Amino acid sequence: MTSIVVLGSMNMDLVAYVSRAPARGETVTGRAFRTVPGGKGANQAVAAARAGAEVAMIGAVGADDFGVRLRSNLEHCAVDTDLLRTAEGPSGTAHIVVDDEGGNAIVVVPGANATVTSLSHGDEALIGTADTLLLQLELPLSVVTEGAATARRLGVRTVLTPAPAQQLPPELLAATDLLVPNEHEAAALTGHTDPRAAAQALLRDVPEVVVTLGASGSLYAARGAEPVTVPAPRVRAVDTTAAGNTFVGALAVALGEGRPVPEALAWAQAAAALSVQREGASTSMPYRTEIEAAFGSLGDLEADPV
Repeated sequence: MTSIVVLGSMNMDLVAYVSRAPARGETVTGRAFRTVPGGKGANQAVAAARAGAEVAMIGAVGADDFGVRLRSNLEHCAVDTDLLRTAEGPSGTAHIVVDDEGGNAIVVVPGANATVTSLSHGDEALIGTADTLLLQLELPLSVVTEGAATARRLGVRTVLTPAPAQQLPPELLAATDLLVPNEHEAAALTGHTDPRAAAQALLRDVPEVVVTLGASGSLYAARGAEPVTVPAPRVRAVDTTAAGNTFVGALAVALGEGRPVPEALAWAQAAAALSVQREGASTSMPYRTEIEAAFGSLGDLEADPV
C-alpha cells in the first residue's frame, strides 16, 4: 500500500443544479441544491484513499458546523486527520453551479484555509513518512512552497496541481517532481494554447508533466522522452466538479504502486470517468474495486506517441 500525504484545502461545496448557468444579472431556477464536502486537497485525499492508498491530510477547517462535517467525512473515508487544524472562524466554502451538460462554475471563499501559512514540526515529520505529497493552490503559496521544499529535502515525490491557475514561484517549481495542470491551466502558465507546446514549455521548470484534456484524455511529457497521449473512456458526464481531483488522487496511487506511466494514466482516467457519471465532489469518487473493473473493461486502450 502506497502512502500519500495531502497538503491542501478543505471546503464545503454548496452546489446548485440548473439547466443552464445564469448570465450576469440573470436569475434562473435550479432543480436541486446540495451541500457536499469538498476542496481540492480533501477531494484528492478521498480519491487516493478510495483508490487504495494510506492517506493523511494537512490543512484546516473552521470552528463551525461545516468544519465538523468536513473532518468527519475524511475520517469516514479512512483519511488520517490527526494533524488537521481547527481555526477560529468559518470553514472554506465553494459555491458551485452545475448545468445539465455537467459543466460547472465555481466561487471559492477560503475561510480557514487561509490560516495555513506554514508547516508545524509535526507536519514536516508526517510528510517524511510518505511516498508522495499532493499539493494544490487553494492554500497560501507560502505553505505550498514550504511543503514542496520539505518533501524534496526528505526525498518524497511531489505532485502539484496548479489550480486555481496563477504564476508559480521558481522555488516551488524547482521542488516539484510532477506537474498536473488541465489544458486551461497549462495555457495560463505558458501562454501556449496547444497542450503539446505548453507541456514542452513546462518541462523547462519541472521534470514531468501531465496535461489533462477532459474527454480527450491526457498528455504525458518528460525530459528526454517522447510525449504520449492516453485516450479517455467515452461516457456521458453528469457532473465534472471533482474529475480532476479524482484523476490526480488515483494517478498518485497508481504511480506509487509502480505502474508504468501509460497504465497509470489509463487507470486514473477510468477513475475520473466513473466520477463524472455521478453528482457531487467527494461523493462521486469511485472505490478501488470499481476502478479496477472499469480499467479492465478498457481493453486495448493504449498510449499513442504525439
